[in-house]
Amino acid sequence: MKKLVSLILSILVVVLLLLGVKKYIQSQEISADESASSEKQQLYLFNWGNYIDPDLIKEFEAETNIQVVYETFDSNDAMEAKLKQGGTRYDIVFPSESSITKLVNQNLLQPLDHSKIQGLENISPFLLNSPVDPGNQFTVPYFWGTVGIMVNTKYIDPESITTWNDLWKSEFQNKILLLDGNRETMGLALQSLGYSLNSKDAAQLKEAELKIKALNPNVRAVLNEEIKTMMKLEEAPIGIGYSGDAAAVAEANPAVQYILPQDGSAVWTDNFALSYNAENIEGAYAFINFMLRPENAARNAAFVGYATPNEAAKELLDEEVVSDETFYPSQEVIESLEHYEYLGTEWISNYNDAFLNFKMEL
Repeated sequence: MKKLVSLILSILVVVLLLLGVKKYIQSQEISADESASSEKQQLYLFNWGNYIDPDLIKEFEAETNIQVVYETFDSNDAMEAKLKQGGTRYDIVFPSESSITKLVNQNLLQPLDHSKIQGLENISPFLLNSPVDPGNQFTVPYFWGTVGIMVNTKYIDPESITTWNDLWKSEFQNKILLLDGNRETMGLALQSLGYSLNSKDAAQLKEAELKIKALNPNVRAVLNEEIKTMMKLEEAPIGIGYSGDAAAVAEANPAVQYILPQDGSAVWTDNFALSYNAENIEGAYAFINFMLRPENAARNAAFVGYATPNEAAKELLDEEVVSDETFYPSQEVIESLEHYEYLGTEWISNYNDAFLNFKMEL
């Protein structure tokens, strides 16, 4: 009898142990499923710094229950290097127009499914179907703008600067802040000579190099973000900059006026794009569609200060903003602007060499 009781108890112990193991395995499976679900509901964005209204991110998270993980870069080259390095997942990246071809050629972007995008019809036609992304197979414009001249009207008569060529006037000695970018600076030199800022003519590029070197006496410094601070604080009266940066400077210092040169300027876009290693594809489209809603695009433009490519959003912005032709140029001016195109490795190197030669003589 004792043996029978002992046997029954042993069987019960084994059954209980097996049930415990089963529950443990089930709990681990549930935990793994929850972890996978949680990971799936995260959306990784890689964007320029200070380039989105943080309240919109919070509202997107509340609406979709998707957690946004937001990282920033300070140049297209830095973004490209991080993507090529791998190891870090990004769902949406925000490349500039000039870098799109290179990213596509390196298979760092995924093609877009236009059937999943809502609001593409509101994007300004002149910003679609660019030479670097025919049919917008890989990108959707996020912001756009121009490159021009900021002038502090306390010290400089704005009518004395209407073209790039005016920068070479002797009266502007040690007064100009130049952008530390080979495409922007060599581009303005090329346009001042009547050439394309995308020139692939060696003689034209050499002529532009010699001309920008002749500007040296007038150049106070070659900078990037610091130009905005110096213009706000009136540490220099003239600065080359992007239209959105100029708007931010003018808000802080109303004496600063933005001038779009009559002898040419660049039009550029920063864009939504899907990274090659994107995982939360549905979440990415949900975010793009959320940001393309006219009311959200308008709020984002008001916060960031750059021009929105969303025509429906423009109708929601202050009339004073959209009627300012330095930031929203007329169709005639738009047709005269040049997009930055991808020049290929050899010509990018040529532009960089010309720009470095200029900086070495400062």
